[in-house]
Amino acid sequence: MSQRLVNTLLIGVLSVNLYVGFKHFTASAEAADNQSVYAHMEKFSRVLEQVRKNYVDEDKVTYNKLMEGALRGMLSELDPHSEYMPADRHKALLDDTRQEFGGIGIVVSMRNNWLTIISPMDDTPGARAGLQPADRIIKIEGKSTEGMGINDAVALLRGKVGTEVAITIYRPAGERTIDVSLKRERIKTKSVRDLNGKGEYDLISEEIGYVKLSGFSDNTAEELEDALIKMEEKGMKGLVMDLRGNPGGLLTQSARVTEKFVKENQLIVSTEGRNAKEQDHLIAKSVNPRKLPLVVLVNEGSASASEIVAGCLQDLDRAKLVGVKTFGKGSVQSILPMRDGSALRLTTAKYFTPSHRTIHNKGIEPDYTVKMTPEQMRDIMMKRSPGVMETLEPEERDRIANAVDPQLDKALEILSDILKAN
Repeated sequence: MSQRLVNTLLIGVLSVNLYVGFKHFTASAEAADNQSVYAHMEKFSRVLEQVRKNYVDEDKVTYNKLMEGALRGMLSELDPHSEYMPADRHKALLDDTRQEFGGIGIVVSMRNNWLTIISPMDDTPGARAGLQPADRIIKIEGKSTEGMGINDAVALLRGKVGTEVAITIYRPAGERTIDVSLKRERIKTKSVRDLNGKGEYDLISEEIGYVKLSGFSDNTAEELEDALIKMEEKGMKGLVMDLRGNPGGLLTQSARVTEKFVKENQLIVSTEGRNAKEQDHLIAKSVNPRKLPLVVLVNEGSASASEIVAGCLQDLDRAKLVGVKTFGKGSVQSILPMRDGSALRLTTAKYFTPSHRTIHNKGIEPDYTVKMTPEQMRDIMMKRSPGVMETLEPEERDRIANAVDPQLDKALEILSDILKAN
C-alpha cells in the first residue's frame, strides 16, 4: 500500500474521530447546560432586563415587583398548595398557628382553579353568614378571583378589624350566586369545643361525650386532654369526635391527638417524598391510651391532618367513620423561611395511612354514609354558635332551633348499640 493511501486513510479516521468526539462533546455540553442553574439564571436575568426596560407601564416593572411576581408564578405552577409567601403573608401564617388573626374566619384553598372555602371557623363572621364548605369565592370587593393566587385573595379578605369586605360566592350545590358583606373581626379560636361552645363538656347522651376539633394548632392535644378528663369525670363511656369542617393544621398535633386512642408504638401516618429526609413515620407514644368506643364525624370539609386522624383510626378499626367522603388533601407542605422574612410553602411529601392508603385527591370514605344538605349544615352551625340565635328573626330562629343533625344521630345510634352489647 502506498504511503499516500495510508496517510489518506489516517486523516479520514482522525476526521471521523474528531467529528464524533465533537458531537459527543457538544451533546454533553448541551445536556450539562440544561442542568446548569447558571445558564438558566442568565436567561432569567436577560428576560428580567428586557421586561424592565421595555414594558409600557414603568411603575409595574421595578426589580422587586418583577421578582415577587416571578417567584409567585414559579411556585403556583407546581400544585395548588405550594406558594411563595411575602414577609407579611408569612407572618400571617405564623399568626394562624398561634390561633389569633384578623379576618372573616374562613379557610380557603384552590380547587379546580377556583378559590374555594374548605371550612368556615366556628363563631366567626363567615360561619354566622352561613358560608359553607365548597362555596366558591368568585369576587372580592367586586374584583374577580379568576386567576388570582391565594396570597392575593387572603390579602383582600383580611384587613383592619371593624372594616367590611364584600364577597360574591357561587354555591355549586344550588347553582346560586350570593353577595355577602362581612365585618372583619379579630379571630381568636379554640381548636377544641363542646356541642354548644360553652366549654362545659356535658355528656350529650347517657354515657356518651362529644368533642369538636376545628383545627390542629399548637394547643389542640392539650385542649382535647382537658375536655376528655372533664367528660370522664361525668361518666363518659363512649365518644363522638367531630372532625367535620376541620381543614387540618399541624401534623405533629394530629399524631398527638390520635395517640390518645391507639396503643404505644403504633404507626399513625407515614410520609414519602423525593428526599430521604421526607421519609418519615409518626409513631404513637401512648401512655394508657383510652379504649372507649369511638365514632368520628367527617365531611367534605375534613382535610389534611383531620384525614390523617380519621384514616388511621379507621385502618386500625379503632373508630367508625360517619358522614361523607373527606376533602382529599394528603400532601405535606414544608415552610422554608427566607432571610428577608418571606418563605416558601413547598409540597415535599405525601401522607399514607397505616395500611398505606393514599389520601391525596382520594379522600377517606366513611363506614356509614350519611348525607346532609348545605342548608342543614348551615342551620346546625348557627344553632351551635354562641350568641347567634339572639340575632335572628323569630321565624328563622324557630327553624334553626328545631334543626336536626342526622350524622350525629347516627353516631349516637352506633355508640348506644356498642355500649348495650357490652
